[in-house]
Amino acid sequence: MKTLRDAKIGETVKVKKLMGEGAVKRRIMDMGVTKGIEVFVRKVAPLGDPIEVTVRGYELSIRKADAEMIEIEA
Repeated sequence: MKTLRDAKIGETVKVKKLMGEGAVKRRIMDMGVTKGIEVFVRKVAPLGDPIEVTVRGYELSIRKADAEMIEIEA
């Protein structure tokens, strides 16, 4: 299983599944990250947290803990 945290800089990936429960999953979905959407990984901070991505035409920073809950397919 590959998660958004495993994606490399410059890679475009497709969201396969959102893991997590309740409020955490709802927050990820409210940010525009839903099943089937394409996510482009723009940057990763020097220590690896957060990850900056482009989703639905806007830029978004996601914490590593949240990125691990987003299963992807390359």
